[in-house]
Amino acid sequence: MFLKYREVFVYNQTKETFLALRVKVADSVLGRLIGLLGRRTLKPDSGVWIVPANSIHSVGMLFTFDAVMIDKNFQVVGLRELVRPFRIVWPRRRAESVIELPAHTIFRSRTDLGDQLVIERYEPRSLSKPASSEVRVTVGGKSEEVVVPGL
Repeated sequence: MFLKYREVFVYNQTKETFLALRVKVADSVLGRLIGLLGRRTLKPDSGVWIVPANSIHSVGMLFTFDAVMIDKNFQVVGLRELVRPFRIVWPRRRAESVIELPAHTIFRSRTDLGDQLVIERYEPRSLSKPASSEVRVTVGGKSEEVVVPGL
């Protein structure tokens, strides 16, 4: 595949809700051009973050979706719910990028104009534990170092 997408999660810090957990970043010319074209639907908790963009279209799309327009500080400056196929979402003056999400995501997450979003890369953490750790324990005035396995 020519495109390698990074994935991020989108969290509404104002409302303390997640908009999506697996949002693909479309920040190349080809990635922005393709966007959601060719897909029959969006999986729940997924989406596409188009960077930079202040407007979008749904020409050639096969499904309805929600669009969240954000500024450079990830503050919501525009919302469009249930964008149907073959429509144009006109530019928002302060919008720097657009997040395309499954239909009804804006309603479910209670996202509103002015909300602050957090967009960060998802990195799974290793489940391995260190072999051992030293802990200082004080019992009855006597201090001693103890090695605790797997702590």
